Amino acid sequence: MNTDALLQGRFKDLANKAYQKNIYTFTNFLSASDLDIFYSILPDINHVPYQIFGGREGCDRVMIRFGSEDMTGYELPFPITILQITPLLDKFSDELTHRDVLGSLMNLGIEREMTGDIVMKESSRSGKRNTAYVFCVSSIANYITDNLTRIKHTNVRCIICPDDDLPDIVPTLEDFQCIAASERIDAAIASITKLSRSQTVALFREKKVFLNNRILENNSYNLKPEDTLSIRGYGKFIYKGCGHETRKGRIYLTFERYV
Repeated sequence: MNTDALLQGRFKDLANKAYQKNIYTFTNFLSASDLDIFYSILPDINHVPYQIFGGREGCDRVMIRFGSEDMTGYELPFPITILQITPLLDKFSDELTHRDVLGSLMNLGIEREMTGDIVMKESSRSGKRNTAYVFCVSSIANYITDNLTRIKHTNVRCIICPDDDLPDIVPTLEDFQCIAASERIDAAIASITKLSRSQTVALFREKKVFLNNRILENNSYNLKPEDTLSIRGYGKFIYKGCGHETRKGRIYLTFERYV
């Protein structure tokens, strides 16, 4: 049985368990590709209420909760804990990236499905991007805080953010502009990635393009303001609209890029 079929079966099992026993069931964290598989089987489980959430609005990686208060008679929050990771000595710390943090978590033997989004922030003291907020399954939060002590060459402190004092964790965005032939998504991606037309088409075929957290295989789609575009290996962008034309009839496309 292939991976997709196994995941489909897992979704159905969780949904049916919630429905038959009047309890809540939860997935671990899912990628956009995993969510696409979930949406493909919705007709089979549309009798079961569900909610999708990743710890805050707009998360890339999310959980699915099957069940509802109307069905079970009680409310149960998502088992998501937010961790804050900071250097022990800010002055001598490295600049850290999403990949650095994720690699250190994987080195602890933690499966990717146990962690959600990782949001990097600059230190208010040094101005270095060395502070991370990690969304994780609550059952492994204490294990991470006890064992994550170093990222790259930087000794770090990892704590659980208290529920009554959660920080406003929003990604850092920067303005980004490119020139393309049109608002067609393949034209925009070709401009963003500097790839040839055939290479750009291959990204769609290989399911590396995500629009609003769904896999997109239609390369003729016209971007609309506030669409969220993710290109695996090239980043994530929010489309803001098009501006004036160049002398050759091409147009400026404006995005906000996730840093």
